[in-house]
Amino acid sequence: MLPVLPAGPYGYTEKKYAVRMTDVTGKKISVIGAERSGVAVAQLLHRKGAKLFVSDFGKGESTLRHLEELQAEGIPGESGGHTERVYDCSLMVISPGVPTNAPVVKEAQRRGIEVVAEIEAASWFCQGPIVAITGSNGKTTTTTLLGRILSDAKKKHVVAGNIGTAFSSLVLDADPETVVVLEVSSFQLDFIRSFRPKVAVIVNITRNHLDRYENSMELYAASKARIVMNQLPGDILITNADDEWTAKAVTGYRSENIPFSTAKTLENGAFRRDGRLITRINGKEASVIATEEITIKGDHNLQNAMAATLAAQAVGVSPAHIKATLRNFKGVEHRQEVVREADGVTFINNSKATTVEAVEMSLKSYDRPIVLIMGGKDKGNDYSTIYGLVKEKVKAIVATGYSAPTIVQNFADKVRVETAATIGSDIPNIASMQRAIDIAAGLADKGDIVLLSPACTSFDWFRDYEERGRIFKQLVHQRV
Repeated sequence: MLPVLPAGPYGYTEKKYAVRMTDVTGKKISVIGAERSGVAVAQLLHRKGAKLFVSDFGKGESTLRHLEELQAEGIPGESGGHTERVYDCSLMVISPGVPTNAPVVKEAQRRGIEVVAEIEAASWFCQGPIVAITGSNGKTTTTTLLGRILSDAKKKHVVAGNIGTAFSSLVLDADPETVVVLEVSSFQLDFIRSFRPKVAVIVNITRNHLDRYENSMELYAASKARIVMNQLPGDILITNADDEWTAKAVTGYRSENIPFSTAKTLENGAFRRDGRLITRINGKEASVIATEEITIKGDHNLQNAMAATLAAQAVGVSPAHIKATLRNFKGVEHRQEVVREADGVTFINNSKATTVEAVEMSLKSYDRPIVLIMGGKDKGNDYSTIYGLVKEKVKAIVATGYSAPTIVQNFADKVRVETAATIGSDIPNIASMQRAIDIAAGLADKGDIVLLSPACTSFDWFRDYEERGRIFKQLVHQRV
C-alpha cells in the first residue's frame, strides 16, 4: 500500500499522479506566464505537437517581446489579462511566478482543468537522472556547488530550474547519461504530479513565503516535502538532520534517506568529526576534506557543502574530485559576496538573504561590527528570532523598502535604526538604495562591515534579488 504523502494545494493525491505523460500530440494546453519558464515550456510542448496558447496577466516590454517571438513560431498568446480562451484546454501549465491562489489557477481547478508546473511538464521528456534540490536557504549555493563538482569531475550534466535557466529549455539536450541538476522552489513543487528525482535534496525548511501559504509553516513545509512523493526504492533522499521542520514534514518516503549534520555524528550520512567533513554511506567511510579548507565559510555553508557532497557521491563522483572543488569554490553571486573595501569598511552583498533565517546565518559568519541594511517586501517575517544576535553583532540598522516601518518597530529599542525608505516612482528605486548605502557608510567605522542582508524579497522596488544586488554593487563601486 502506498504511503500517504502531502497533496498539492489543488487537492490531488499522489496516486492519481503516478503516471508520467509522454504524448501531448494534439493536446490543447494553456501556458500561464510569458517570461523565461513560460516561453521555454511553450516551445517544448509545441515542438512535441501540442496546441498551445500562452497568456500573461502583465503587459511589460519583455512580455510583449516574448509573445511576438512565440507568435512567429506559430504559438498564439495574449497579454494584459486572461480571457476565456485560456480555459479552452485540458491542461494548464503555470510558471513559478504565478501564485498558487491566482484567480486563473483557481478557476481552472473549478472547471476540472489539470494544472501542472513547468518542471512537471519538462520532466515528462527527461531521459537523464534528476537531482532536485530545494530548501528555504542555501539551495542556490548547493545547486551551483554540485554543478561545479560535476563540471570539475568531467561528468556530463546540466544545471537548471529556479536557479535561472528553465528546465524546459534544455531537457531535450539531456541524454540518459546526463545528470540533470535542478533547483526547485515550493511554488514549483505545488504543482508537480509525476516529477520524480533520482536524488532529492532538502537543505532546510525555515520560515519563507508564508504570504503564499496562508501564513502557515505546516502548509509551506508540506509543499517542500512534495519533492519526495514520487520517489521509489532505489532513489535517494538527502536531508538536514539538524532541521526540525524537515523531520516533521518528510514522512512516508520509500527512498533511501541519507542525512547530513554539522551538530552530531551520524551512523549513515555526512557529518563533522575532528575538523573534517566525513561521509559514511552503507558502511563505507570517506574523509573528504578538512572543514577549514572549504572556501565558503560558516556552518550554513558547511551544510550546503555536505548536501552537495552526498548528492555528488550519489551520482558517482569520487571524494577526491569533491575535495578539489570544495577547496576552490568561491560561492555564488549575491550570497555574502565581498564587493569592496573602502576607507577600511568592507561592503558585502547578501541580497539573496530574503528570510530572517538567512540573515541569522549571515550575521553568525562575521566577528566584526556590522551596519546592516535591511528591508524590502515582508513575507510575514518573525524578527524576534534574531533580536539577541542583532544586539550582539550589529551596531546599527538602515531600514529600507516597504517594510522599513516594520524593521523600525522591531529593532528601534535594541539598536540604532535609521530609515532610508524614500519611496519614489522609479522602479528599481536606485535613489533609495543610494541613500541606504550613504547612511550605512556614515555609521560605519574603520574595520566595520556594511552588510546588505534584507530578510525580505525585492519585489517592492526591484525585479528580483539579483537586480537589487547588482545595483547595490554598482553604487558601492561608484563611491569615491
